[in-house]
Amino acid sequence: MKTNATALQQLPPQEKGSGLYVFLVCIVAALGGLLFGYDTGVIAGGIGFLQQHFELDPSFEKGWTAASALIGCTIGVSIAGLLSDWLGRKRVLIIAAVLFFVSAVGTAVPKDITMFVIFRIIGGVGVGAASITSPMYIAEISPARIRGRLVSVNQFAIVTGFLVVYLANYFIAAHGAGIDRTRVEEHVAEHGAALSVEAVSTFINKRCPEVGDEEIKAFVEQQGENLHARVVVDLLKKHKIETSTLDVELAGYAIPSWSVRHAWRWMFGSEALPALMLFVLLFLVPESPRWLTKQNRSGQALAILTRVDGAEYAEKELAEIKDAIALETGSIRQLLEPGMRIVLVIGIVLAVLQQVTGINVFLYFGTEIFKKMGSGTNAALLQTVVVGAVNLSFTIVAIWTVDRLGRRPLMMIGSAGMGLSLLAMGLAAFCGRTELWLLLFILGYIACFALSVGPVTWVILSEIFPTRIRGRAMGIATVCLWVANYIISQTFPMMDENKWLIDKFHHAFPFWLYGVFCVILLAFVLRFVPETKGKTLEQIEKHWITRT
Repeated sequence: MKTNATALQQLPPQEKGSGLYVFLVCIVAALGGLLFGYDTGVIAGGIGFLQQHFELDPSFEKGWTAASALIGCTIGVSIAGLLSDWLGRKRVLIIAAVLFFVSAVGTAVPKDITMFVIFRIIGGVGVGAASITSPMYIAEISPARIRGRLVSVNQFAIVTGFLVVYLANYFIAAHGAGIDRTRVEEHVAEHGAALSVEAVSTFINKRCPEVGDEEIKAFVEQQGENLHARVVVDLLKKHKIETSTLDVELAGYAIPSWSVRHAWRWMFGSEALPALMLFVLLFLVPESPRWLTKQNRSGQALAILTRVDGAEYAEKELAEIKDAIALETGSIRQLLEPGMRIVLVIGIVLAVLQQVTGINVFLYFGTEIFKKMGSGTNAALLQTVVVGAVNLSFTIVAIWTVDRLGRRPLMMIGSAGMGLSLLAMGLAAFCGRTELWLLLFILGYIACFALSVGPVTWVILSEIFPTRIRGRAMGIATVCLWVANYIISQTFPMMDENKWLIDKFHHAFPFWLYGVFCVILLAFVLRFVPETKGKTLEQIEKHWITRT
C-alpha cells in the first residue's frame, strides 16, 4: 500500500479489495464523530467555572449556556442533509472541521457570555453537520457484512471524544487547583490565616441566596475568630450546596481563582488541535461512491467500490445502487408516500427517544451531579472520566456485537437496562441518599446506553432511508434528535432546581421521567423497528418499496 499523502484516494483498484483501506477511510470520517463528542462533552468540565466567572443564574442561564450549542446542532443538521446531497458527503465534513476550529478559538477568548454562546452555536453547527454526515458517509462506503460495525466506529469515536475531553478537563482543572493552592499558601505565609468576614459573607450569599442575611450574620458572629473555610463548607452543605475549602479560602482572602478565570478557556480552546487534524485528513479520503453514482460519475464510484471489496463486489454493488436510484423520485415527498411514511416515523421516533432517555444529562452535567453527591471539583471531574471510560468500553462491545446479534436485540436489552438504572437512581434520590456507591447505577445506565441505544440508533438511521434523499431524510430525523437534546439539556437544571419538584420528589423526578421514556423506547423497538443486519442498503430500500 502506498504511504504518500494521496494514498487513501489514489490506490489502484485490486481484485480482492482492501479491508484496511475501508477501515482507514472510515477512521478519518469518524474523526467528525470524535469532534462531536469533544465539542459537546467539554461543557461538563467548564460549566462550573463559567457559572462562577460570569455569575450565571443556576437554573435558566446555566442550562442555556450548556444547551446553546444544541441550537447550532439543530441548524447544522437542517442544512447538512441538503448540502451533503448537493456538495457531497466529504465537502460537508470539511466545512464542519472549519466550524469546529472557529468555535474552539472563539469560546476560548470571549469577553462576555453572549460572545461565548455565539461561538458555541457556531461549533454546534459543525457538530450537527458531522452527526449526520459521518455515519452516512461510512454507511455508504462500507460492505454490508461489516457496515454495522464500521458505522458503530463513528459512535466509538464520539465516546472517545467525550473521554479525551474529560481527561483534558481533569488535568487542566488539577493544574489550576495547584496554582490556586499555591497562591493561598503564599498569602497565608505573608498575611496570616484570618478570612475576611465581609468576603466570606458575600461568598455565602452568592452561592446560596436562600440562606438569608440574618442567618449569615448570626453564623459569622458565632464563629468569631474561628471562622475557617471548613465551617463555611459545612454550612453550605446543609443547604445542599457543594463547594470546597479552596473556593472559600480564595474568596476569603480575595484571591482571584486561576481556574475560574482561565481553566475553562484552555478546556474549550483545546478542541482546535483535533479540528485541524480532521480538516487535513479529509483531503486524503474519497467521496461516497453512492453520491458519485447519483452525479453520473460511475467510473469513479466503481474504482472506489473495487478498492473497498474487489471487482466482483464493485460491479454488483454499482448495479444495485443504480437500480435503487432508478426507483427514486429524488423528492422529499417520497418519504410521505404510503408505505414510506413509516420509514420517516421510525427514524424520527428513534432519534427523539435516544435523547429523551436522558443520556446527555450525565454527559453534560455529570460533574455537577457528582458535586451534589459530595465530591469536590477534581474528584467530580475524575468520576466523569470514569463515566467516559465506561461509555467507551461498552461501545467497543456494541461494535463487535451489532453485526452478530443484530440491531433489535441490542436496542431492547439496552433500553431495559437503562430504565432499571434510572429507577434505582430515582429511588436513591427520593430517599435522600447521596453516597458514592450511587455511581454504580450511573455507570450501569451509561454501559447500557453505550452497548445499544447510543451506537445502534445511528446505525439504523444510516441504513433505513433511500439513497438519493438519505441526506435530507437523515437531516429531518437528526434535527428532531437535537431539538430533543436541547429540551432535555435546558430543562434538567430547571427541574433539578425547582422547589416544588424537590419538595415532592427530592430530585428523583428527572430520573423517573427519563425511565418512562426508556419503557416507551423498548415497546417501540419491539413493535415497529425491523432488523437490518446483513442487508445491503439497496435491499433495505427495496423492502420499503415492496411494502408500498
